[in-house]
Amino acid sequence: MASNPGMTHPTSHPADLQAHALADRRLTDLEVKASYAEDLLDTLNRIVAEQQRQIDRLTRELAQLQLQQQSADGGGGARSLRDELPPHW
Repeated sequence: MASNPGMTHPTSHPADLQAHALADRRLTDLEVKASYAEDLLDTLNRIVAEQQRQIDRLTRELAQLQLQQQSADGGGGARSLRDELPPHW
C-alpha cells in the first residue's frame, strides 16, 4: 500500500506529538503575550490622550493668566524689579 504524504496516520510518533504540543504551547504563550501587549497599548493610549487634554487645559490657563498679567501691568511696559519680589517681603 502506497503512503499518501498529505494524510496523517492515526498513530503518530511520540516525537511528533511532543513537537506538536511544544508548538501549541508556544503559540498559546505568544497569544497571551499579544493580548497583554494590546491591553497595555490601549492603556497607554488612554493615558496619553488624558495627558494631552491636561496639557491643552494648562496651555489655555497659562494664556489667560498672561492676558490677566498684561492687563494688570497696563498693557506691558517697563516693570520694576520690586514688583517681582514675593508678597511677604
